[in-house]
Amino acid sequence: MGLVGKVILSHGTEEQKREWLPRIASGEALACFGLTEPDNGSDPGNLKTRAVRSGDDYVINGSKIFITNGTWAKLCLVFARTGGPGPKGVSAFLVPTDTPGFESREIHGKLGLRGQATAELSFTDMRVPASCLLGSEGQGFSIAMHSLDKGRVSVGAGCVGIIQGCLEAAVDYARERTQFDRPLASFQLVQDLIADMSVDADAGRLLTWRAADLIERGEPFGTAASKAKYFCSEAAVRAANNAIQIFGGYGYVDEYPVAKYMRDARVMTLYEGTSQIQKLLIGRAETGISAFL
Repeated sequence: MGLVGKVILSHGTEEQKREWLPRIASGEALACFGLTEPDNGSDPGNLKTRAVRSGDDYVINGSKIFITNGTWAKLCLVFARTGGPGPKGVSAFLVPTDTPGFESREIHGKLGLRGQATAELSFTDMRVPASCLLGSEGQGFSIAMHSLDKGRVSVGAGCVGIIQGCLEAAVDYARERTQFDRPLASFQLVQDLIADMSVDADAGRLLTWRAADLIERGEPFGTAASKAKYFCSEAAVRAANNAIQIFGGYGYVDEYPVAKYMRDARVMTLYEGTSQIQKLLIGRAETGISAFL
């Protein structure tokens, strides 16, 4: 919700804010962020969905994939090409999902996030008024990147929650479960796994708090957000893996929560910028040299 709501708050017209922000904030209208395409995930500057000006309207054709809330949302923030190739040709549109030509299909068979609707979207001669344009033509890529910077802080926070959940579940189980007439918690190698989870939880929490504090202060936060997202997402996978190891065979079934934590943690290293993209952003900040083509 923040990916769309915060973008409208920072870039929307007064009319757009009045129309959508109260409904998003109250939960009356869910929103979705339509950026990723079948052929463009980590390279959104080359997206193929196109919006062509037609009088007072734009006509949009194309598709999106892996869109959170895609089948539930009443509003979709659609990124489409209005100009030439590259990031400067991308614009953003606020599109009600009941617009003719808008279709959504839920994606089934996901490894995790099973309680969340993830969808494929298609736009076929979808006509929207020019008033749906968010910001100005050609501003869409910068809007998307700024939004994702903030979104990465939210991902980091969610990952801290997964790590903490893994830690608490593992500690409880290790105290209660006995092997060789001793609680699991008394074994050194079990404590080794628990210690790693505990340190990762604290480190991830502090990285996330730092990025959030920079946002609140109005200071540059992009690199801090990348560090928080990268560290926390990888740490969440480590924590879930360690928790399953402590639970043994019981960790591999749904009787306990740690298998779900693993399924849900794994995608965190992928969306809103993969771990590899975060490393390139951090590396660029450190060296002043971009590894992006």
